[in-house]
Amino acid sequence: MPVVKVSDMAFVRMNAPDLGKAEQFLLDFGMSTVERTPKALYMRGTDPDPFIEVVHLGEARVLSSAWYVDHVDDLKRVSQVPGATGIENLDEPGGGKRVQLTDPLGYKVEFICDRTPAKAMPTEPAQLNLAWEPLVRKTLQRFDRRPSRVKRIAHFVVSTPEVKKTLAWYREMLGLVRSEDIYEDDPENLIGSFNRVDQGEDYVDHHAFFCRYAPNQGMNHVSFEVQDIDDVMLGHDHLKSQGYRPMWGVGRHFLGSQVFDYWCDPWGRVHEHWTDSDRLNIQGGLGLLSKKQAFKSQWGPAGPKEFHDWATP
Repeated sequence: MPVVKVSDMAFVRMNAPDLGKAEQFLLDFGMSTVERTPKALYMRGTDPDPFIEVVHLGEARVLSSAWYVDHVDDLKRVSQVPGATGIENLDEPGGGKRVQLTDPLGYKVEFICDRTPAKAMPTEPAQLNLAWEPLVRKTLQRFDRRPSRVKRIAHFVVSTPEVKKTLAWYREMLGLVRSEDIYEDDPENLIGSFNRVDQGEDYVDHHAFFCRYAPNQGMNHVSFEVQDIDDVMLGHDHLKSQGYRPMWGVGRHFLGSQVFDYWCDPWGRVHEHWTDSDRLNIQGGLGLLSKKQAFKSQWGPAGPKEFHDWATP
Protein backbone atom coordinates (compact mmCIF):
# COMPACT_ATOMS: atom_id res chain seq x y z
CA MET A 1 0.00 0.00 0.00
CA PRO A 2 1.34 3.46 -0.84
CA VAL A 3 1.77 6.02 1.90
CA VAL A 4 -0.58 8.44 0.08
CA LYS A 5 -1.98 8.92 -3.41
CA VAL A 6 -1.09 12.33 -4.79
CA SER A 7 -3.64 13.91 -7.10
CA ASP A 8 -1.44 16.12 -9.33
CA MET A 9 1.75 18.15 -9.51
CA ALA A 10 1.69 21.49 -7.72
CA PHE A 11 4.99 23.21 -8.61
CA VAL A 12 8.73 22.88 -9.00
CA ARG A 13 11.27 24.72 -6.85
CA MET A 14 14.73 25.80 -8.07
CA ASN A 15 17.66 28.08 -7.27
CA ALA A 16 19.18 30.58 -9.71
CA PRO A 17 21.97 33.13 -9.23
CA ASP A 18 20.07 35.87 -11.11
CA LEU A 19 16.34 36.28 -10.49
CA GLY A 20 16.07 38.84 -13.30
CA LYS A 21 17.30 36.35 -15.88
CA ALA A 22 15.10 33.63 -14.39
CA GLU A 23 12.03 35.84 -14.58
CA GLN A 24 12.72 36.89 -18.16
CA PHE A 25 13.11 33.29 -19.31
CA LEU A 26 9.90 32.20 -17.61
CA LEU A 27 8.03 35.19 -19.06
CA ASP A 28 9.36 34.29 -22.51
CA PHE A 29 8.41 30.67 -21.82
CA GLY A 30 4.82 31.79 -21.21
CA MET A 31 4.30 32.21 -17.46
CA SER A 32 3.20 35.29 -15.51
CA THR A 33 4.83 36.82 -12.46
CA VAL A 34 2.91 36.41 -9.20
CA GLU A 35 5.44 37.91 -6.80
CA ARG A 36 9.13 38.81 -6.78
CA THR A 37 11.12 39.58 -3.66
CA PRO A 38 14.88 40.12 -3.34
CA LYS A 39 15.25 36.39 -2.65
CA ALA A 40 12.43 34.59 -4.47
CA LEU A 41 10.38 34.62 -7.67
CA TYR A 42 6.91 33.06 -8.03
CA MET A 43 5.46 32.33 -11.47
CA ARG A 44 2.06 30.99 -12.54
CA GLY A 45 0.11 29.71 -15.53
CA THR A 46 -3.46 30.43 -16.62
CA ASP A 47 -4.99 27.77 -14.33
CA PRO A 48 -5.88 28.74 -10.74
CA ASP A 49 -2.72 27.30 -9.13
CA PRO A 50 -1.19 30.15 -7.08
CA PHE A 51 2.23 29.43 -8.65
CA ILE A 52 3.79 26.58 -10.61
CA GLU A 53 7.49 27.47 -10.48
CA VAL A 54 9.37 29.20 -7.69
CA VAL A 55 12.99 30.31 -8.07
CA HIS A 56 15.08 31.22 -5.04
CA LEU A 57 18.26 33.27 -5.18
CA GLY A 58 21.29 31.00 -4.91
CA GLU A 59 23.67 28.70 -6.73
CA ALA A 60 21.87 27.13 -9.69
CA ARG A 61 20.28 23.81 -8.77
CA VAL A 62 16.96 21.99 -8.62
CA LEU A 63 15.49 21.89 -5.12
CA SER A 64 12.19 20.01 -5.14
CA SER A 65 9.02 18.89 -6.83
CA ALA A 66 5.69 19.49 -5.07
CA TRP A 67 2.55 17.36 -5.25
CA TYR A 68 -1.05 17.84 -4.15
CA VAL A 69 -2.73 15.56 -1.65
CA ASP A 70 -6.41 15.77 -0.84
CA HIS A 71 -6.45 16.25 2.91
CA VAL A 72 -4.34 17.12 5.93
CA ASP A 73 -4.78 13.48 7.03
CA ASP A 74 -2.56 12.58 4.06
CA LEU A 75 0.08 14.95 5.39
CA LYS A 76 -0.15 13.26 8.79
CA ARG A 77 0.60 9.91 7.16
CA VAL A 78 3.57 11.31 5.24
CA SER A 79 4.90 12.95 8.41
CA GLN A 80 5.24 9.47 9.98
CA VAL A 81 7.71 8.32 7.30
CA PRO A 82 11.29 8.23 8.64
CA GLY A 83 13.10 11.46 7.68
CA ALA A 84 9.89 13.44 7.06
CA THR A 85 9.38 16.94 8.36
CA GLY A 86 6.40 17.80 10.47
CA ILE A 87 3.40 19.59 9.01
CA GLU A 88 4.39 23.17 8.13
CA ASN A 89 2.39 26.22 7.11
CA LEU A 90 3.53 27.65 3.76
CA ASP A 91 4.32 31.36 3.84
CA GLU A 92 4.07 31.72 0.05
CA PRO A 93 1.39 32.81 -2.44
CA GLY A 94 -1.67 30.63 -1.89
CA GLY A 95 -0.49 29.48 1.53
CA GLY A 96 -1.35 25.91 2.45
CA LYS A 97 0.31 23.16 4.44
CA ARG A 98 3.11 20.77 3.55
CA VAL A 99 5.32 17.89 4.62
CA GLN A 100 8.70 17.24 2.99
CA LEU A 101 10.65 14.06 2.27
CA THR A 102 13.97 13.53 0.50
CA ASP A 103 13.99 11.22 -2.53
CA PRO A 104 16.84 8.82 -3.46
CA LEU A 105 18.45 11.50 -5.66
CA GLY A 106 18.61 14.00 -2.80
CA TYR A 107 15.76 16.21 -4.04
CA LYS A 108 13.07 17.35 -1.66
CA VAL A 109 9.56 16.14 -2.41
CA GLU A 110 6.83 18.40 -1.02
CA PHE A 111 3.35 17.12 -0.24
CA ILE A 112 0.87 20.03 -0.35
CA CYS A 113 -2.73 20.65 0.63
CA ASP A 114 -5.11 23.50 1.48
CA ARG A 115 -3.67 26.06 -0.95
CA THR A 116 -5.98 28.97 -1.75
CA PRO A 117 -6.48 29.03 -5.53
CA ALA A 118 -5.93 32.16 -7.55
CA LYS A 119 -8.39 33.41 -10.15
CA ALA A 120 -7.94 31.66 -13.49
CA MET A 121 -6.49 33.88 -16.21
CA PRO A 122 -8.58 34.40 -19.37
CA THR A 123 -7.52 32.63 -22.56
CA GLU A 124 -8.80 32.77 -26.11
CA PRO A 125 -9.40 29.28 -27.50
CA ALA A 126 -8.51 28.91 -31.16
CA GLN A 127 -11.25 27.52 -33.38
CA LEU A 128 -10.12 25.10 -36.07
CA ASN A 129 -11.76 24.26 -39.38
CA LEU A 130 -10.97 20.55 -39.72
CA ALA A 131 -11.74 18.16 -42.57
CA TRP A 132 -14.66 16.56 -40.73
CA GLU A 133 -15.95 19.89 -39.32
CA PRO A 134 -15.02 22.58 -41.86
CA LEU A 135 -17.19 25.49 -40.68
CA VAL A 136 -16.45 25.79 -36.97
CA ARG A 137 -14.74 29.12 -37.65
CA LYS A 138 -16.14 31.64 -40.11
CA THR A 139 -13.79 34.49 -39.20
CA LEU A 140 -10.16 35.20 -40.05
CA GLN A 141 -7.56 33.45 -37.89
CA ARG A 142 -4.57 35.71 -37.16
CA PHE A 143 -2.09 35.33 -34.31
CA ASP A 144 0.12 38.05 -32.89
CA ARG A 145 3.76 37.10 -32.27
CA ARG A 146 3.96 36.24 -28.58
CA PRO A 147 5.10 33.63 -26.06
CA SER A 148 3.08 30.51 -25.39
CA ARG A 149 0.48 30.74 -22.65
CA VAL A 150 1.40 28.12 -20.08
CA LYS A 151 -1.68 26.51 -18.54
CA ARG A 152 -0.25 24.41 -15.69
CA ILE A 153 2.66 22.26 -14.55
CA ALA A 154 2.23 18.68 -15.68
CA HIS A 155 5.14 16.32 -15.03
CA PHE A 156 8.61 15.94 -13.54
CA VAL A 157 11.35 13.75 -15.04
CA VAL A 158 14.49 12.50 -13.32
CA SER A 159 17.59 10.76 -14.67
CA THR A 160 19.43 8.24 -12.54
CA PRO A 161 21.69 5.18 -12.83
CA GLU A 162 19.40 3.52 -10.24
CA VAL A 163 16.01 3.43 -11.96
CA LYS A 164 14.44 0.61 -9.95
CA LYS A 165 15.36 2.08 -6.56
CA THR A 166 14.14 5.58 -7.47
CA LEU A 167 10.97 4.29 -9.11
CA ALA A 168 10.05 2.08 -6.14
CA TRP A 169 10.39 5.05 -3.79
CA TYR A 170 8.11 7.32 -5.86
CA ARG A 171 5.48 4.62 -6.28
CA GLU A 172 5.45 3.85 -2.57
CA MET A 173 5.47 7.43 -1.30
CA LEU A 174 3.24 9.10 -3.93
CA GLY A 175 1.01 6.20 -4.94
CA LEU A 176 1.94 6.51 -8.62
CA VAL A 177 0.98 3.71 -11.00
CA ARG A 178 2.67 2.44 -14.14
CA SER A 179 1.63 3.59 -17.57
CA GLU A 180 4.63 1.98 -19.28
CA ASP A 181 7.92 0.47 -18.16
CA ILE A 182 10.74 0.41 -20.71
CA TYR A 183 13.56 -2.12 -20.97
CA GLU A 184 16.71 -2.59 -23.03
CA ASP A 185 17.67 -6.07 -24.33
CA ASP A 186 16.28 -7.95 -21.30
CA PRO A 187 12.88 -7.21 -19.70
CA GLU A 188 14.63 -7.22 -16.33
CA ASN A 189 16.90 -4.37 -17.46
CA LEU A 190 14.56 -1.48 -16.70
CA ILE A 191 15.75 1.80 -18.23
CA GLY A 192 12.65 3.96 -17.89
CA SER A 193 9.16 4.18 -16.46
CA PHE A 194 6.22 6.48 -17.20
CA ASN A 195 3.91 6.83 -14.19
CA ARG A 196 0.59 8.59 -13.64
CA VAL A 197 -1.34 9.59 -10.54
CA ASP A 198 -3.92 7.08 -9.37
CA GLN A 199 -7.40 8.59 -9.48
CA GLY A 200 -9.22 5.30 -10.00
CA GLU A 201 -11.72 5.44 -12.84
CA ASP A 202 -11.14 9.16 -13.45
CA TYR A 203 -8.95 9.97 -16.45
CA VAL A 204 -5.60 11.69 -15.84
CA ASP A 205 -2.49 12.63 -17.84
CA HIS A 206 -0.56 9.72 -19.33
CA HIS A 207 2.27 10.52 -16.92
CA ALA A 208 3.07 12.87 -14.06
CA PHE A 209 6.48 11.33 -13.32
CA PHE A 210 9.05 9.70 -15.61
CA CYS A 211 12.17 8.02 -14.27
CA ARG A 212 14.86 7.21 -16.85
CA TYR A 213 18.34 5.74 -16.91
CA ALA A 214 21.34 8.04 -17.40
CA PRO A 215 24.96 7.76 -16.26
CA ASN A 216 24.53 10.79 -13.97
CA GLN A 217 21.60 11.69 -11.73
CA GLY A 218 19.54 14.87 -11.78
CA MET A 219 16.46 16.46 -13.31
CA ASN A 220 16.00 15.62 -16.97
CA HIS A 221 13.18 18.11 -17.50
CA VAL A 222 10.04 19.68 -16.08
CA SER A 223 6.96 19.91 -18.25
CA PHE A 224 4.11 22.38 -18.69
CA GLU A 225 0.87 22.15 -20.65
CA VAL A 226 0.08 25.00 -23.05
CA GLN A 227 -3.22 25.88 -24.71
CA ASP A 228 -3.03 24.11 -28.09
CA ILE A 229 -0.76 23.30 -31.04
CA ASP A 230 -0.70 26.91 -32.27
CA ASP A 231 0.45 27.89 -28.79
CA VAL A 232 3.32 25.39 -28.97
CA MET A 233 4.45 26.83 -32.29
CA LEU A 234 4.06 30.47 -31.24
CA GLY A 235 6.18 29.70 -28.19
CA HIS A 236 8.77 27.92 -30.30
CA ASP A 237 9.19 30.90 -32.61
CA HIS A 238 9.30 33.35 -29.71
CA LEU A 239 11.94 31.44 -27.73
CA LYS A 240 14.01 31.04 -30.88
CA SER A 241 13.78 34.77 -31.59
CA GLN A 242 15.05 35.53 -28.06
CA GLY A 243 18.12 33.35 -28.49
CA TYR A 244 17.37 30.60 -25.98
CA ARG A 245 18.90 27.17 -26.40
CA PRO A 246 16.59 24.57 -27.99
CA MET A 247 16.86 20.98 -26.84
CA TRP A 248 14.33 18.97 -28.87
CA GLY A 249 11.20 19.62 -30.91
CA VAL A 250 8.73 20.22 -32.32
CA GLY A 251 7.30 16.69 -32.60
CA ARG A 252 4.73 14.24 -31.26
CA HIS A 253 5.75 11.58 -28.75
CA PHE A 254 4.79 7.93 -29.12
CA LEU A 255 4.18 7.28 -25.42
CA GLY A 256 1.80 9.94 -24.14
CA SER A 257 1.22 11.34 -27.66
CA GLN A 258 1.98 14.92 -26.60
CA VAL A 259 3.01 17.49 -29.18
CA PHE A 260 6.25 18.64 -27.53
CA ASP A 261 8.96 21.29 -27.59
CA TYR A 262 11.93 21.44 -25.17
CA TRP A 263 14.04 24.48 -24.25
CA CYS A 264 16.87 25.21 -21.80
CA ASP A 265 16.73 28.01 -19.28
CA PRO A 266 19.91 30.10 -18.81
CA TRP A 267 21.34 27.43 -16.47
CA GLY A 268 20.51 24.41 -18.59
CA ARG A 269 17.34 23.29 -16.82
CA VAL A 270 15.13 21.84 -19.56
CA HIS A 271 11.52 23.10 -19.68
CA GLU A 272 8.96 21.44 -21.97
CA HIS A 273 5.88 22.86 -23.66
CA TRP A 274 3.29 20.27 -24.63
CA THR A 275 -0.32 19.92 -25.67
CA ASP A 276 -2.75 17.05 -26.44
CA SER A 277 -1.75 14.27 -24.04
CA ASP A 278 -3.25 10.81 -23.90
CA ARG A 279 -5.45 10.44 -20.83
CA LEU A 280 -5.69 7.17 -18.92
CA ASN A 281 -7.62 5.82 -15.98
CA ILE A 282 -6.73 2.88 -13.75
CA GLN A 283 -7.45 0.48 -16.64
CA GLY A 284 -4.99 2.12 -19.06
CA GLY A 285 -1.36 1.80 -20.12
CA LEU A 286 0.61 -0.47 -22.41
CA GLY A 287 2.63 -2.27 -19.73
CA LEU A 288 6.18 -3.25 -20.68
CA LEU A 289 7.86 -2.10 -23.91
CA SER A 290 11.32 -2.30 -25.43
CA LYS A 291 13.48 0.80 -25.86
CA LYS A 292 13.01 0.51 -29.64
CA GLN A 293 9.22 0.53 -29.27
CA ALA A 294 9.09 3.33 -26.73
CA PHE A 295 11.66 6.00 -27.50
CA LYS A 296 10.47 7.37 -30.82
CA SER A 297 8.43 10.21 -32.21
CA GLN A 298 5.23 9.73 -34.20
CA TRP A 299 6.41 12.70 -36.24
CA GLY A 300 9.15 15.24 -35.85
CA PRO A 301 12.85 14.76 -35.05
CA ALA A 302 14.21 11.87 -33.02
CA GLY A 303 15.43 12.73 -29.55
CA PRO A 304 19.12 13.71 -29.48
CA LYS A 305 21.45 11.61 -27.32
CA GLU A 306 22.23 14.76 -25.34
CA PHE A 307 18.59 14.93 -24.22
CA HIS A 308 18.40 11.26 -23.21
CA ASP A 309 21.50 11.64 -21.00
CA TRP A 310 20.54 15.08 -19.62
CA ALA A 311 20.70 15.43 -15.84
CA THR A 312 20.92 18.83 -14.14
CA PRO A 313 21.61 18.74 -10.40
